[in-house]
Amino acid sequence: MNDPVAGLTDAQRSLRAQLLATEHWSLLASRSTTQSEVLTRIAIFLTLVSAGLVTLGVFGQASGFRGWFGVAALGVLFLLVLLGLITLLRVYNTMTEDLMYVLAMNRLRGAYLDLDPGVERYFLMSANDDELGARRTYHYFFSRNASQLFASSAMIITTVTVAVAALFVGSLAIAFGAAVWFAITIASTIGLLMFVGFLSRGYRLYRRSLAVHVPLRRTGAAEPGSQDGMGLAD
Repeated sequence: MNDPVAGLTDAQRSLRAQLLATEHWSLLASRSTTQSEVLTRIAIFLTLVSAGLVTLGVFGQASGFRGWFGVAALGVLFLLVLLGLITLLRVYNTMTEDLMYVLAMNRLRGAYLDLDPGVERYFLMSANDDELGARRTYHYFFSRNASQLFASSAMIITTVTVAVAALFVGSLAIAFGAAVWFAITIASTIGLLMFVGFLSRGYRLYRRSLAVHVPLRRTGAAEPGSQDGMGLAD
């Protein structure tokens, strides 16, 4: 492969290093802002869920769970489901954005190596902007297992949103005169389908993002630190 910096003067190399560093800091700032924004959304949603359920409990006791309590409960649950779905979509979109930032910064590390191959041994994170390079950057030491996904913020918001949606579906079934066993069954079924569906959507977004990305550097089979496991944002 041709040397991309061959023929550059020392001044040109220095200028290129400054430009790359500026872009690197810009990516770091954008990634931090995106993560902060989505975590704030999650916190707001969880606060609203807590406040909504407490409000229904207080209102139910005050009204004896009669009158228009049922309508109010369905309205509050519907609003929470809607806000949960919006938040959930943003969380899963953020995971692909985080992958984008990681791949972009890996590519910049590759550019640093083009300028000075001697700094490669100081990089723990990968300089390859392919899938294996992203996995190494997400976690250098060892292959990550399913606990990384199950302990993530995405799993928390998915579980809460699905639980609220199942509660809304069950309450709606009861409101239309369904038996309790039927309401529990339909709520559990809808909740399970939503849970699996959103996890599948997140994985499809991950694969789709990698499918359209064209790496400049690919991880060699002998490169140390190459890891298995999908890179998902916490």
